[in-house]
Amino acid sequence: MALTPKENLLITLNGGKPEEIQTYGFGPMPGATEPVANCYFEPEICSGHRFRGGGIDLWGVNWVGNAETANGLIPEPGNFILDDITRWREVIHAPDLSTIDPEEDYRKQLAGWEKWGSTRETSAVTINLHAGYFQDLVSFMGFENAFLAMYEEPDEVYALMDYICDFYCRVLDLYMPVVKPDIVGLMDDAASERSLFMSPQMYEDLFLPFHRRQAKYGVDLGLPVTMHCCGHAEELIDLWLSIGVKGWNPAQPSNDLAGIKKKYGNSLVLQGGWGTNNRLLSADVTDEEIRQSIRDTFEMLAPGGGFCYGGGFLGAIGDTEMRRRSKVLNDEAKYLAKTFYKTHPD
Repeated sequence: MALTPKENLLITLNGGKPEEIQTYGFGPMPGATEPVANCYFEPEICSGHRFRGGGIDLWGVNWVGNAETANGLIPEPGNFILDDITRWREVIHAPDLSTIDPEEDYRKQLAGWEKWGSTRETSAVTINLHAGYFQDLVSFMGFENAFLAMYEEPDEVYALMDYICDFYCRVLDLYMPVVKPDIVGLMDDAASERSLFMSPQMYEDLFLPFHRRQAKYGVDLGLPVTMHCCGHAEELIDLWLSIGVKGWNPAQPSNDLAGIKKKYGNSLVLQGGWGTNNRLLSADVTDEEIRQSIRDTFEMLAPGGGFCYGGGFLGAIGDTEMRRRSKVLNDEAKYLAKTFYKTHPD
């Protein structure tokens, strides 16, 4: 009997070689007709603003999007809630959790996955709470003031991160027994395409301790832990491994993915590995070039395991050409995912 997407994914994240390569993603996409390997559960209190397509989040930050970015949300420019890190205790207040109903929240999200053909038997569930500690700081203060605070008042930044981590851990205490996740997810976009936003030492001092506290919820239960971090972030890999991370997404090509694969093998699963760079964004790119780009990605990253595919062309709402290119890409990736290990048995 063939393994389910969930079984294949968990084999991969635990260092093995699956029967088929699984797709990295946050859950079923609109129009999905078959189970996906992974669904993300995010408590309503943490992610309600995203579910609503924008608005005020749990800390008081207003998130906005637009059609040109397919409603990708960012903190409202010029309307940050904290301008002096030493005053964070006056501004940042954790929400009351006494009225939260984790079981109803879980049932509602589970019903959404089942609508697209995914069940707990077929699809793994990753529990995730927020976009990251550095990202939270930026959402409070904006990039410039966040960087100044990290440099000038690191003790206050640490104290604020400790406070919000206390809250997130209380949320996990409520939800872990109900959701019973298969994977614990961490996030923090700590890099641009070219480099980290800070030194590895500053990341280790100010943010890693709080990722470690969240990761421990998975490590103590023997669950794989994944880290979402966009950009050129390969300098942080050893730090992530030190807290129990098993998979990194989206593992973008601005990193030395071939070198990372060679160095870490299956101890770090690369979830993603493809990107829309250079020629692929040209107006006259051919479908064959798109298909070859994903073949090259599989040939580089898939041998022996340690890889989950993920990628797509992004565009404005209603951009039919980007949607068409994504279909070309993902049709080829789907074929490769099912056949690669049959044609590459070693």
